[in-house]
Amino acid sequence: MSGGATTTGVTRAEYCVVACAEAWRHSGEILASPMGTVPAIGARLAKLTFAPDLLLTDGEALLIGDVPALGARAQVVEGWLPYRQHLALVATGRRHVMMGAGQIDRHGNQNISCIGDWARPARQLLGVRGAPVNTLNNTTSYWVPKHSPRAFVEQVDMVCGVGYDRAAEAGPSATRFHHVPEVVSNLGVFDFATPDHSMRLRSRHPGVTVEQILKATGFALTVPDEVPYTREPATEELRLVREVIDPKGARDREVPA
Repeated sequence: MSGGATTTGVTRAEYCVVACAEAWRHSGEILASPMGTVPAIGARLAKLTFAPDLLLTDGEALLIGDVPALGARAQVVEGWLPYRQHLALVATGRRHVMMGAGQIDRHGNQNISCIGDWARPARQLLGVRGAPVNTLNNTTSYWVPKHSPRAFVEQVDMVCGVGYDRAAEAGPSATRFHHVPEVVSNLGVFDFATPDHSMRLRSRHPGVTVEQILKATGFALTVPDEVPYTREPATEELRLVREVIDPKGARDREVPA
């Protein structure tokens, strides 16, 4: 089975949502900053289930107290988070951001700036943005909706988000708060729980083989002897995703069946 719905009727996108939600388990009262449709659904699911203290925003400048559907306006506003205050919060580390990655390498270095030589790039992306500060001050995870050798590369063309090897080279000032717990893709979940903090396959989504993941990864990935499947969403979690958080099915447009 290569994708779409599994034998239980759970889609690949829904497994990805649950995997992203798990990133915020045991987070406590911190700001969740999901970037991308599936991470946004995952953060909302986490708040409605096992992480009720998680703080969410409306995507602009308001802290919200309810959990509206994607695209809907919040009805409960708990606070104001203008840009300057957001930057202060980032610098103090009370945040877990899940960023995207145009490229990511074995040690978690991330590129969202350009493809090719930075002096004359073949393709311009978002730019460095806040990635260095995010990765050195906040817990930072990544979401890659299209797992391929072009995204999972031996060496990123430009370092935006700082990986474990770069942080170690920079010393204690960089490693003190540096934490990249996981990478979620449309094929599986990955972490850096190895002696040299290189990427490890933690789970694969149902319908995906280890061989598929290795073929889609442009570097030598650490693979345990037994690779479990990503956990299946509970019945109530599926109801929340399908009826409350994403009734219009935006998740399936980001991770098609």
